[in-house]
Amino acid sequence: MDFQDKDLNCKECGASFTFTASEQAFYAEKGFQNDPSRCPECRAARKRQNGGRMGGNARPQREMFDATCSACGIQTQVPFRPTAGKPVYCRDCFQANR
Repeated sequence: MDFQDKDLNCKECGASFTFTASEQAFYAEKGFQNDPSRCPECRAARKRQNGGRMGGNARPQREMFDATCSACGIQTQVPFRPTAGKPVYCRDCFQANR
């Protein structure tokens, strides 16, 4: 596909910006359907605001569960519900037994 630079207007700040041919090729390769609606500066600001996640679809905080490490006995938290009879390790013991 032969792309040519396009001049677009930012929906956030109204500034004119260039959607380059190489950016268009990248968008096409990734399967993006729409041209960007924000200038690079507003996109970067939005990305910082959303913690690096676009579209405001920030993941919810992962639920953590209290557990006692089967190796060293300290209290820890793990990202899964511990199952009775199965060992659970703290971060240090898990890394040591990998």
